[in-house]
Amino acid sequence: METPKNPHSPRYRIREGLNRLATVLRADEWTRAKAAGLNPTQLAILDLLEARPDGLSVKMIAAHLGVSQPSATDSINALEKKGHIEKRASAVDGRSVGVYLSPEGSAVLRQDATIDLTEQAIDCLDASEQQALLAMFIKMIRNLQEKDAIPVQRMCVTCRYFAPFAHSDAERPHHCHFVNAAFGQPELRIDCRDHEQADPTSRAATWARFQAG
Repeated sequence: METPKNPHSPRYRIREGLNRLATVLRADEWTRAKAAGLNPTQLAILDLLEARPDGLSVKMIAAHLGVSQPSATDSINALEKKGHIEKRASAVDGRSVGVYLSPEGSAVLRQDATIDLTEQAIDCLDASEQQALLAMFIKMIRNLQEKDAIPVQRMCVTCRYFAPFAHSDAERPHHCHFVNAAFGQPELRIDCRDHEQADPTSRAATWARFQAG
């Protein structure tokens, strides 16, 4: 078959590439989950709760995973039976029930030390390529977040403590006011426990400064 003289747009081909990576990522998730005696949704819930000591509601878990609330409830109930999660009054709103990772659930995550195929593929990129790819993902995730297509992601670039390019040091140009320390591009977070979302005006100004570099 002859190669088309007018191939699909870069946008189309990038999406093709992401689909190929997503296929491997899903396979990795099944491998991890099977080793833990879970399914991928159940393991994703444990991963989500591990970084949220204040717990999450069923509604928020469903939103973060992109599944229906009934599906999230089924997985949460299965995890509760296994002793991997606990339900109790929410630390944020005592009138509602929050879902929390149990010590047993934490132990399951600690046992997972496998370097999977996705991580091996990332390792084929050198440090500068990994840094550039991380920045691209942050830009795409922020775009989706600003469109309310996904829940708030706890990224540096949307945090009120983040000051981009506040220092002249090329290796550590950014500043985190939460820990009062400089840090570099490779340390940019996509999910930080200490994240506090900035107001829309500050968020826009921070992003403009980050983009200007």
